[in-house]
Amino acid sequence: MRVVAKKSLVTFYTAYPDAKVALEDWFEKTARSEWDHFAQMRQSFRSVDSVGNKRYVFNIKGNRYRLVALVLFKIKMVYVRFIGTHDMYDQLTNIDSI
Repeated sequence: MRVVAKKSLVTFYTAYPDAKVALEDWFEKTARSEWDHFAQMRQSFRSVDSVGNKRYVFNIKGNRYRLVALVLFKIKMVYVRFIGTHDMYDQLTNIDSI
């Protein structure tokens, strides 16, 4: 999969250094993957959830952080749309718009 917006991962873990290893691991696993559908993604990340509109929520670092990605299986693209603490994620009002 091609992951778009690695810079947002780096920016986030610069502010939250304890997230660095987990986010780098997420990036590497995702970039090496060739998912065709959600079930394959779930094999790589057991804690991923589909929230509709091609958006998926990944629990990072034992659910301390959340990452929302727009995943387009057909063209093998993953767009990082949001990274934040669990509390920041809970404040999102419309996940379809991010």
